[in-house]
Amino acid sequence: MAAWVPQQGGLQEILQTIHESTDSHNAEVQRAITLKLNNFTRVPDYIAYLSYILACMPQEEDRIRTIAGYLLKNNARLILRSTPEVAVFVKASVLQAFNEQSIMIRNTAGQDIVAFLGILEPRNWPECLEHLLRTLDSTNVDQQEAAFNVLEKACEDYPRKMDVEIGGTRPLDFMIPKFLMLAEHPNAKMRAHAIACLAFFVPVNSQSLFAHIDSFIATLFKCASDDDPSVRRHVCQSLVLLLASRPEKLMPEMANVAEYMLYSTRDRNETVALEACEFWLTFAEDPDLAPSLLPLLPKVAPVLLECMIYGEDDLLWLDGDADDAAVPDKDTDIKPRHYGGRSHGLEREGGGGGGSAEGEGPKTRIGAYGEEINDDDDEDDEDYDGDDFDDDMSTEWNLRKCAAAALDVLAVRFGAELLNVLLAPLKDKLWSPDWLQRESGILALGAMAEGCIDAIEPHLPTLIPYLINMLNDPKPLVRSITCWTLGRYASWCTQPISPEHKNQFFVPTMEGLLRMVLDNNKRVQEAGCSAFATLEEDAGPELVPYLEPVLKNLVFAFDKYQHKNMLILYDAVGTLADAVGSALQNPAYVDILMPPLTKRWDKLKNSDEDLVPLLECLSSVTIAIGPAFLPHVAPVFERCLMLVHTALLNYQAYQQNPDLDEPDKSFLVVALDLLSGLTQGLGMTLEPYIATSVPSLLDLLAVCLKYPQAPVRQSAYALVGDLAMHCFPLLRPKMPIIMQELVAQLDPEPKVEYISACNNAAWSVGEVALRYGVGDPEFAQWVQPLITRLIPILLHPKAPRSLHENAAVSIGRIGLMHPSLVAPHLGEFAQAWCQALYEIRDNEEKDSAFRGLCQLVQANPAGIWKSLLWFCNAIVRWNNPSQGLNHAFAEILRGLKQWDTNGWNAQVAAFPPVIQQRLSERYGV
Repeated sequence: MAAWVPQQGGLQEILQTIHESTDSHNAEVQRAITLKLNNFTRVPDYIAYLSYILACMPQEEDRIRTIAGYLLKNNARLILRSTPEVAVFVKASVLQAFNEQSIMIRNTAGQDIVAFLGILEPRNWPECLEHLLRTLDSTNVDQQEAAFNVLEKACEDYPRKMDVEIGGTRPLDFMIPKFLMLAEHPNAKMRAHAIACLAFFVPVNSQSLFAHIDSFIATLFKCASDDDPSVRRHVCQSLVLLLASRPEKLMPEMANVAEYMLYSTRDRNETVALEACEFWLTFAEDPDLAPSLLPLLPKVAPVLLECMIYGEDDLLWLDGDADDAAVPDKDTDIKPRHYGGRSHGLEREGGGGGGSAEGEGPKTRIGAYGEEINDDDDEDDEDYDGDDFDDDMSTEWNLRKCAAAALDVLAVRFGAELLNVLLAPLKDKLWSPDWLQRESGILALGAMAEGCIDAIEPHLPTLIPYLINMLNDPKPLVRSITCWTLGRYASWCTQPISPEHKNQFFVPTMEGLLRMVLDNNKRVQEAGCSAFATLEEDAGPELVPYLEPVLKNLVFAFDKYQHKNMLILYDAVGTLADAVGSALQNPAYVDILMPPLTKRWDKLKNSDEDLVPLLECLSSVTIAIGPAFLPHVAPVFERCLMLVHTALLNYQAYQQNPDLDEPDKSFLVVALDLLSGLTQGLGMTLEPYIATSVPSLLDLLAVCLKYPQAPVRQSAYALVGDLAMHCFPLLRPKMPIIMQELVAQLDPEPKVEYISACNNAAWSVGEVALRYGVGDPEFAQWVQPLITRLIPILLHPKAPRSLHENAAVSIGRIGLMHPSLVAPHLGEFAQAWCQALYEIRDNEEKDSAFRGLCQLVQANPAGIWKSLLWFCNAIVRWNNPSQGLNHAFAEILRGLKQWDTNGWNAQVAAFPPVIQQRLSERYGV
């Protein structure tokens, strides 16, 4: 095969462009160069030119050759569609550059090797692996280390691709023993690389490693007291990974391992201490390991408590004492926020599940100092999410946060047992004259809130006043952590136990947090505002008597806050609206709240990203204020319409020209959500705005239902449901188009990212069915297609609970309107239907769904017979059925008993006694 050679013209053009890229600081010139470099990617042998500049042009400066190497790495995927001679040349050139004396060139070539080896996979480039392994035997330590650097990155990035058979042999079968041997190398860097490489094969259950597992563990013990902190760090990391994957291998030695990890958690080197602390977090997260961890608790918990004190470096970095409320934020202070539309949920007995008529998407909250966390309450998520301690004031996860997270999980795991261990040291910290000790104690108290609440509750009458007093501490870091901790106990403070409880705990907590909302330190404002939003959620209607002072404080913050905290303030206002609902309709409250929101609204351009959280806030406000929002409707409706229209045009332009950046969907999602809010708040009062909208809102909505990105469809289906509930006469003419999309969206096995869209579609179907009314012939044509999609969703074992619930409600509602069309299917879904809804709190949705089920049983009693136990259980689990529904239950149960008395008696005799008793007491059957 002919070797690839560059054409001089092409080579000079690429080289010239690289030179130009280093010469200019003019943004316009840089953009032109970037465009030119992007166009080069269309040249079939572009990567060969780059590798030629990197490897074969020593006359060029290292800086120019390095830029070529970086461009090569960024375009590594092009090798998959290059000619064989280009691929051969590129692979050979990169290895050649890797052997150069220049550290700069060698490091760049190393990064290229990692990229190409990952894309081609070792099986398609075995000579590279051989080259790296040979270099490990080099007498030149620099070359040895360079090879190990590349191998470590490859083992970290794609361990499964490394764990393969090539030509009848498994390279790892040779590499693992070699790494074990090199873990005893005289050079500390080599020892660290060797242990790191071995560790990356633990989580992927590599058989090549596990064949040597005992030698690996012995090697770790041998290196445990290594003088070099990077070696000790990798030893700790390996033990953490082994605990997660093969705990049985560590258990015989757990006493020694635990001692070592406790010692390492206090290591002077923070990276070693952090890796060791991860061991306790991993240990606590695994419920099967709890019996082994419990006896270690008296030693582990106090060490974690000590790790939660701020280090000197943290304090220098945080600069926590400043009264900085007037200092503008830098753009880098503000994390990107993710906006998801609302997803319809139903409330379950015991308080789980969604909330409002439409259900909320995940709320953004602030954790221990300013970190954004999504309050996405997924009952199936067992894994600990460290975000609650991962603040955005520091980019990395550190020892303090890891220790707090571990304490949180230990509290959930061991509750009172943990508190017993920590009670004395915690008291010492909380009442210490040293503010750093006090601060760490308050953090620990907050970290333990969820798991230890029952054990801590008797102490809260002392602790809550203590925390409220700590809001007066001169140190802003103490005030901010106190806000966070009070937020963690908000549900206890807000319980409507008695007037005394309210006056002693709820009111002072509310007043204290409101004071912190207006603090002169931005970090305290942030923690105070976020904790207050948590208090709002927990307090709900209990806040109504205090609305005027609450609103005045929040409104004052609009003039005081800088950019970053303004985003949290929007969330607090939106959460308040959700919490107090229609109480906000009082004209005095509307007059306080609307002027600052209107002022912000007028100030922000349509392209301003801050418009997104403002729209999100307003969607909650419009639902709560309802008819009182009417004077503000015109500009809000028109702007939402314009945002939707512009977003759709931008997406259309992007589809026609994929070189453009994909448009941000956030504006579209929140504009649709605000239109939903207006619809819920104002109902048919919106008719003139919808009827005369140009372009037509309903035409735009039909386009949104087909939008490729699921969050947009999710919000669009929410709007369909809300329009059906509140403005059905306007929606009805468009229903033939909408129903086609609705049916298509009902996927029995949706991808994870499509679940919320499917959820809202399933809910909106039921709302539409109710508005058409009984036996409507237009809706009748869609009953069969809908039912044949809703039943498989209901029966799917892996569908989320919320999807089962919405599918069940809609089946019931369609059954209520068209019983004769749905009843023949009753036997297929009756048990699953009853299982989906028996735990749901009594509400109108559940009522209409059960009235539908009663109609179906009446039409097809045989269909319920196999599921009689579940049907009766679902009936008796109602607390307060409406009069009409209760009468329907009585009629149906008596009818079933008459239909087959012997069969009825035989089945009921086997029911749990509590169900038999309630059937007898309530319905006499």
